[in-house]
Order: sequence, then C-alpha cells, then structure tokens
Amino acid sequence: MPDVFDEVHRRCRDGEPIALATVVATWHSAPQPPGAAMVVAADGTVIGSVSGGCVEADLYERARRVLDTGQPELRRYGISDDDAYTVGLTCGGILDVFVERVDADALPALDAVAAARRSGHPAAIVTCVTADANDPPANTPPADANGPPANTPPAGVHDGPAADPARRLGRRLVLTGQRSVGSLGDDRLDDAASADALGLLAAGRSGMLRYGYHGQRRGGGVSLFVTAYATPPRMIVFGAIDFAAAVARIGAFLGYRVTVCDARPVFATARRFPEADEVVVQWPHRYLRTELAAGRLDERTVVCVLTHDPKFDVPLLELALRHPLAYVGAMGSRRTHDERHKLLSEAGLGPAQLARLASPIGLDLGGRTPEETAVSVAAQIVAARWGGTGRPLAALDGPIHQPG
Repeated sequence: MPDVFDEVHRRCRDGEPIALATVVATWHSAPQPPGAAMVVAADGTVIGSVSGGCVEADLYERARRVLDTGQPELRRYGISDDDAYTVGLTCGGILDVFVERVDADALPALDAVAAARRSGHPAAIVTCVTADANDPPANTPPADANGPPANTPPAGVHDGPAADPARRLGRRLVLTGQRSVGSLGDDRLDDAASADALGLLAAGRSGMLRYGYHGQRRGGGVSLFVTAYATPPRMIVFGAIDFAAAVARIGAFLGYRVTVCDARPVFATARRFPEADEVVVQWPHRYLRTELAAGRLDERTVVCVLTHDPKFDVPLLELALRHPLAYVGAMGSRRTHDERHKLLSEAGLGPAQLARLASPIGLDLGGRTPEETAVSVAAQIVAARWGGTGRPLAALDGPIHQPG
C-alpha cells in the first residue's frame, strides 16, 4: 500500500470508495513482496500492481465485487491451484491477497498516516485479514451470582464473545509514534499487536501477525497484516564529483533519501545535485560522526565514498566500517584500494570490518560513463540488500525471486 497510499487517501477524502488489494503473504518465487498493493476505483481505474501482471485480471473482478458488497475477501493464488494457469500465476510462487473496500469510514486512519508521512515519521496500519469461525474468543469470565451475565464481554473487549468473526475482518489499528487510532476489537489484542507492529516498523518491514482473539500469542484466532510506512532509507554520497550526481540520481530512483556531502563549498551545491534531498558542506568524517551520534542512520543506510583522497576517505571509512551500515563502498583504482586497505588496517580495523568494504566500488559491468558507473554501484547495493550474486540469471538454477 505505500506506493498507492496517496491515491487511496485522495479518493477517500473526496468521498469516493475504492477496492484495495494487498499482498499479505508470499511463498517461493512470488513476484511481489508483502505490502504490494493494487487499487480499483469506482470508475474502473486501476493503480498499482500485486503480481507484475500475473493475477490482476482475476483480482480486478474480485475487487469490483468487494467494492459493491463491502465484504472483504482473502484469495490465495498459486501454481498448485487448479486455475493457476487461468489467472496466469505460472512462476511457481504463491501469494495471499486481501481485498477490502476502503471508504470515508477509514479517513481517521488514513489522515493519521498522511500526517505522519508529512512530518517524516514512521507509521503502520494493522488490518485484520482473517478471523477463525471455529476459534471463538476465549477467556470470558464465568457468570457470577453478583456479577454480569455470562454473555457480557470482559473489560476491554469491544465485540463480545459471541460476535460473528466476520465482524473482525477489515478492522484497523493505526500506529504513529506513541499515538494509536482505531481498534481491532479488543484492548489486549490492540496492545499485543501494537508492540509487535512497532517492531516490524522499526525494521521497515511489512508482515503478518497471528494471535488469539484477546492477544494471546498462541497462533489461533485472527491474522493481522501490518503495512509499514517507514521513513526512507538513507544514501550518503561523499565527494561532489560528476559520478556523485549520477549515483545520487539512481539512489533517488531506488527510493533512498539522498545526501551529498563534500568539504568544498564551490563544488557542493544544490544546483549541481538537483536529485539529492540535501547537499552538505562539511568534512565527510565529521558529518558522518554527527549523523551517527544523532541516531539518524540505521542498518539500512548506504554510504558511497567517491572522494578517492586519503585525507577524506580514510577517517571516513574507518568510522563507517565500525558501524552496522547496510553498505559501504569506495571508489578508486586497485592501487588506491591497496593503499587504503593498508591505512585502514593500521588504524585498527580487523579483517571482518575490512571485508565489509566494497572497493573498488560497484560490479563489473564494463561501464565507463558516470551513469554506467552509477548503475554498477546500484546493482551492487541491491545485491547486498537481497543476497544476490550479481551473476546472470540465465546462469543460475532455482527461483528468480528469493524470499526476503
């Protein structure tokens, strides 16, 4: 849903209901990860994708039905299905897709997420996607001579023990920092889901949670899907050179919040790097130290050192390699790399830390131009993120899409 959120919010704000189809679980070589979403509007417009084209035609018809009835559906698509070839999912993967109607009733939740996004804060929407009819809510206190009737819900339970499980479907709980909007129908379920959803949000990952009706972590009752709206990961490009402009451009394309940093004010200008979110004039290692101390970098952060000047890159790389960043790469010839490696070793970095340095930066694509070099750097970053080999797919066996 993150890719289609603005469209969902705009249409609901304008009073137009939509059908939202969200991938909530995948197995094997699924074409899209959990959280991928497709919108079907009342006028027939389609925005987004859940499978790269494999099952959209079937989902479109289901979404139109859900839009009319308001009754959500959970649909599994997989190669083992009798109609797998009919709907077109022939890649060998399996995916579960939850289809729901989203209308003005969801505006408080959508407004809360929109406000968080505008302020640069993470947010999560927790949605109930299944409720087991054969596993009714438990832990209802027995009747007491001086107490409430036996069918009275326990404190904090909003649905009651005999409620139709279908009433749970589509319930939403929105988390924005310390604030929550909505409810899943039970205070204890809300508390359990909030704690676990915040963990997923901290990792920047969407995913499924499973609980009993009152938040018991016993695996039965309700399935909740957490859509994470994490802040974008950061890419910091050190060295205001022509290669940096191309790397910043492709970094923005990949969804990173891009910073270009250089100590030379004549080169580090916003005009030279229009694709960057910010351009900073500062000594590289001092800027990195400041950002680390402020907690603005995490394990998703990518650092590209393009200065290939020892007085800049050695103190910078020494600092970067001592922290668990996602990727640290440095430009330079093999001679530069050998000299840099020697200086970093003398600075006290161990073999494991030095092994994390991608130097010379990028994959061997044979490129020459700044743009071609940026593609090779981006390819190496993507491979590091997902555990790819960088080899041609035609030379590999096994599924193309590895589970993330």
